[in-house]
Amino acid sequence: MSRVSERVNPRSRGIDAKTIAEVVEIINCEDSRVAGAVASRLAEVERAVELIVSTLRGGGRVFLVGAGTSGRLCVLEAAEIPPTYGLPSEKIQAVIAGGREAVFRSVEAAEDKAGNAEEDLARLGLGEADLVVGVAASGSTPYVLGAMKYARSLGTHTVGVANNDGTPLSELVDVAIEVVVGPEVVAGSTRMKSGTAQKMVLNMMTTASMVKLGLVHDGYMVGVQASNRKLVDRSIEMLTEITGVDRTEAENLLIAAEGDVRVATLITLTDMTPEEARASLDGWASLREILERRGAKT
Repeated sequence: MSRVSERVNPRSRGIDAKTIAEVVEIINCEDSRVAGAVASRLAEVERAVELIVSTLRGGGRVFLVGAGTSGRLCVLEAAEIPPTYGLPSEKIQAVIAGGREAVFRSVEAAEDKAGNAEEDLARLGLGEADLVVGVAASGSTPYVLGAMKYARSLGTHTVGVANNDGTPLSELVDVAIEVVVGPEVVAGSTRMKSGTAQKMVLNMMTTASMVKLGLVHDGYMVGVQASNRKLVDRSIEMLTEITGVDRTEAENLLIAAEGDVRVATLITLTDMTPEEARASLDGWASLREILERRGAKT
């Protein structure tokens, strides 16, 4: 397999002799190619989102698996879901080669140990109802391939995200997302364009899934966990903008709703009690669906 992601970029020839302005312009020009490469794989991303949504609706979990930069991007993605959307942390988890230590410093040899992936996923109780998303720029990282093989042996659905065509990873998964961004400015430094592409795809997959699971309403992150002052203020602002109440009333409604913007919205726009509102949200019902059933303005 030819790894285009690791070739020398002809546009980087002589880069060490260029001015800082010229260097950053080259990097920026290369970065601008990423969005187009991602756009060419939207159909595959859509299928991945469908798998994530069906997995979470069915009570399963999503595991984002990677090594090195790809693994750290998985960690970042999983870490942001609970505070932003209120989804319990066990629902979307990151699994990185080398474990917690590899989040903060390079543990490069960890990616070569395919068997460790099986051990890590077995320890987490991976089952048929779950979903494993493997992320690897080369599409051939042993740790990620080991995770996919183990998942397949259990009948677990799989998604692969790579930055080369025709990779071993793609041959092992139900949905293959190959975002080919070409050689990096610094040959082999796939934390650059490849990493950017991976983050875009991960962001797209999780955000679209949260939208379809009812945790976003009209672009507002209504599932947010108001765990600090900034998020409390954001919750108040969302409630005032969605319902039209003033700030003082919004604060009181959020207290009654125990900080849940969705519950506060429902008790504001319908005759529901907080308990009825919480019950109606079980089963991934969206605010829009509930409000429309109640004849309220959405």
